[in-house]
Amino acid sequence: MLISLNIENFAIVDKLEVNFSQGLSTITGETGSGKSIVIGALGLVLGERAESGVVRQGQEAARVSALFSVSLDMRDWLLQHDLHNTADSDECVVRRVVRHNGRSRSYINDQPVSLQTLRQFGEYLVDIHGQHAHQSLLKSEIQRQLLDEMAEDQTALQNVVVVYKRWRKIQDELDKLASSVQDRDANLTLLRYQVEELEEFELTEDSIQNLEEEHRRLANAHELQENSQRALALISGDQRHSALSCLTQANQSLSQVEKYDTQLNPIIHLIEEANIQVQEAVSELRHYAEHLHMDPERLDWVDQRIGALQNLARKHKVNFIELPAYFEQLTQQLAELEHYKEKVAKLEKEIAVVLEEFQEVTHILYEQRVANAAPLSEKITAHIHELGMPGGKFVIKVTPQDNAQPSAHGTDKVEFLVSTNPGQDPKPLHKVASGGELSRISLSIQVITAQTSGVPTMIFDEVDVGVGGGIAEIIGQLLRHLGQQRQVLCITHLAQVASQGHHHYQVKKTTRNQNTNTQIKPLTEKQRVEEIARMLGGVKITKQTLAHANEMLQAVQQADNEQLI
Repeated sequence: MLISLNIENFAIVDKLEVNFSQGLSTITGETGSGKSIVIGALGLVLGERAESGVVRQGQEAARVSALFSVSLDMRDWLLQHDLHNTADSDECVVRRVVRHNGRSRSYINDQPVSLQTLRQFGEYLVDIHGQHAHQSLLKSEIQRQLLDEMAEDQTALQNVVVVYKRWRKIQDELDKLASSVQDRDANLTLLRYQVEELEEFELTEDSIQNLEEEHRRLANAHELQENSQRALALISGDQRHSALSCLTQANQSLSQVEKYDTQLNPIIHLIEEANIQVQEAVSELRHYAEHLHMDPERLDWVDQRIGALQNLARKHKVNFIELPAYFEQLTQQLAELEHYKEKVAKLEKEIAVVLEEFQEVTHILYEQRVANAAPLSEKITAHIHELGMPGGKFVIKVTPQDNAQPSAHGTDKVEFLVSTNPGQDPKPLHKVASGGELSRISLSIQVITAQTSGVPTMIFDEVDVGVGGGIAEIIGQLLRHLGQQRQVLCITHLAQVASQGHHHYQVKKTTRNQNTNTQIKPLTEKQRVEEIARMLGGVKITKQTLAHANEMLQAVQQADNEQLI
């Protein structure tokens, strides 16, 4: 549930803080006062696209933050993403900052998050129904989506998505192979030439490393020889101070006095081991020096070999050390082209199996859609009767499209049909319903789907456009009933809807020193009567309009009392 909303430097809002409660909250105000700014700010903080134009003129950045109370499921989500406030906290702060250059930063509980993460979390918090929602109702994909959202069990649709992804992956491989058929012969010729050219060399990581090591050894053979001989002289030469001579003398000196102190025993043992180690080092070093040969011809061959490999690397536009991996890549591509027919046959068998499974899961989804369509049609029909279409009939038609291309939502065609008068056959919405009728049908669908939605906060932005009188009052009653189950915010210009609110907020625009600012405040009972009277009577408020406004509010309260009895 939305607890509070803080807005700073957003559009024509300087600073604004609003607290909200459970139930239906109606938001009213003069045309152009900025009623939809609240919805815009809330949409922004929940991840909608940010533009530099939302920043108040002359300011560096717009800031919007919202405090929500969250359910156990939402707390689990926050814990999984390391975005929790405290483990037992049931509150969460969502914040968005938009700079004047259009760049923005998003935060959940003061931790930076990506816009995608913010949107994902926002879907758990708020569902916004805009004033033009009825227009999207004409789109077939929206009609299908609304029907699917009514299903209590989403397993059927999820299974279709899983199988579709498998089909898509195999189909992409087939398409890739098919696109290369025309150039296959040319590619084969080129690849065979490249592979044969590289096959002349032993292209492995070890061979490249060994070649470089041999080159370093041959190129520095003279210096290696000199230093090896010098080391041998220092360790085992004829000088009295060679390493072996010194170790021998040290061992003799300590052995003469060993009998006087047993603590010398381990020391003498260490010197003896050192003597053995040095003797072994001398043997190895002598063997190394004897077999270290100057070989100018071999050095020249290695130079040429490395040069040839470097030329190849430049020719193929890779680094010298990347040649083995590149050779392996070319070899694999050649094998795939040479075994093209076998690969295609294998993929076609796989795709046939997946398509058969796809038909099975889509049929299950079709049966579920048909089963859900009938009761949903009846519910919407009942609602549109209440909303001024007494002879209307709403029908959801589900038609299987067996030859349709696979998709993540199956292959069914879902159509919303309506007849606005008795005796008429239902026809597609865009052919029958007027703007006002479409708006009422859309509201009926939104109210029904909202009752099954798990989102705790619903926002309706002037969804009552195009209606009035008793129909408007019924719309208000529907929204008030919905507000008994969850938090509902409704921006309206109709007094009949505004009077149904459990809470009432007024938006007002003021201009001072050539600066325009919008404020929103909760109304007292007296202020509420005056605001509804303004909505009923226009500029001049009379005693009659005040009495009418008061009567409307009392009627709502009386209806609530009757329900309690």
